[in-house]
Amino acid sequence: MKTEILKTKNRLDVSIEGRLDAVTSPELEEKLMPALDGIKTLVFDLAKLSVISSAGLRVLLSALKVMDSSGGTLTIKNASEDVRKVFRLTGFLEILNVQ
Repeated sequence: MKTEILKTKNRLDVSIEGRLDAVTSPELEEKLMPALDGIKTLVFDLAKLSVISSAGLRVLLSALKVMDSSGGTLTIKNASEDVRKVFRLTGFLEILNVQ
């Protein structure tokens, strides 16, 4: 997995490439959670994400809880059909803002 995190004022853009699974999700969480301090807009670009597992979903859910508690927003963009299918099957399409 390769991640790119760009912080601009109170916005954080996170691009993820490869697999977000049990092996890689702790790395993302370690980078992401400290970076959320003061963030009001969190955007995940999943254009290059090929696989997401339940461990990856947990990281997204944790980020959503942080954003909700601070009055911020979380948006998912450019998710592939395979990733959207996982979101749909797990009910995440109903709790995440997937564009």
